[in-house]
Amino acid sequence: MLSGLRENIEVIGMMKTKILLVDDDPNIRQLLNLYLTKEGFQVEMAERGDEALKKVLASPPNLMLLDVMLPGMDGW
Repeated sequence: MLSGLRENIEVIGMMKTKILLVDDDPNIRQLLNLYLTKEGFQVEMAERGDEALKKVLASPPNLMLLDVMLPGMDGW
């Protein structure tokens, strides 16, 4: 399922590619986390836009999957 995505994202050195997953729906977060972790990605999760922004500033991800309709600070 994710093999095409995996081929298009390079792992730098021995570090895993870090993905920040931002969604207010816990079921979506857990499902995507399961799939991405199984494919070998390092996954961080955030429930809100402000939480995601703090994580990005502290340690920028290689990729961010972002729900644009979040409560409070949205993904736009």
